[in-house]
Amino acid sequence: MEPESPVLLRDDRAGIAWLTMNRPDQRNALSTGLMAAMQTELDAIALDKTVRVVVITGAGPGFCAGHDLQEVRSNPTRDFYDALFAQCTRLMLSLNRLPQPVIAAVNGVASAAGCQLVATCDLAVAAASARFATPGVNIGLFCSTPMVALSRAVGRKAAMEFLLTGDLVPAGKACALGLVNRVVADAELRAAVAALATQIVSKSPLTLKIGKRAFYHQAGMPVEDAYAYTAEIMTRNMLAHDAEEGIDAFLQKRPPVWTGR
Repeated sequence: MEPESPVLLRDDRAGIAWLTMNRPDQRNALSTGLMAAMQTELDAIALDKTVRVVVITGAGPGFCAGHDLQEVRSNPTRDFYDALFAQCTRLMLSLNRLPQPVIAAVNGVASAAGCQLVATCDLAVAAASARFATPGVNIGLFCSTPMVALSRAVGRKAAMEFLLTGDLVPAGKACALGLVNRVVADAELRAAVAALATQIVSKSPLTLKIGKRAFYHQAGMPVEDAYAYTAEIMTRNMLAHDAEEGIDAFLQKRPPVWTGR
């Protein structure tokens, strides 16, 4: 028998780790196996200084169809459900906490937990044919966990429309709502994402790490607390070697040389 294809593919190029969900026949549904594979790679990437940006995309015609409903229905127990959503929560939090920026390259439909995955990534670029939905309401299952990331990526009323109707939202509207950063022609998706990732790779990795952590930490704070926190972060950042190098390079009109410290 032919060995089964891995559920997740990784391809590292020029500081960019491309993670491709590889269950095309299931529209890359987030099985426990796929989530475990993604978690393993993210844990490794978090410690890998050669990786500067992560890209997540899907094999085949779909980005991600959400949780694997066949797997869910074959394990109709409280213990399985608790473990499933705890695993998914850990994965989504790992994306937020990863030192490197993460870009979703949305090549097709992203629904339910797949839409959650897009909303969780730091940036998202969508193919023109991509669609987005939280359709759990159509099958009697409100998309409560996807709601967490979605409601933080778009306005409340827009999020509620997603959640209450389950409608597929076209890429252009998703961009207007802030769920994705930009929309490109289908054939240009990989090149557009690679260009964006390469631009980010050129920045100081220390600065990106500091900034990403601070962004998510301050987002949940009252405004005065957020300013106090970020002022402290700015001071620490200013004392870093890369900040000194970056300012000197700017003043001397030369490219900076980052050392990550």
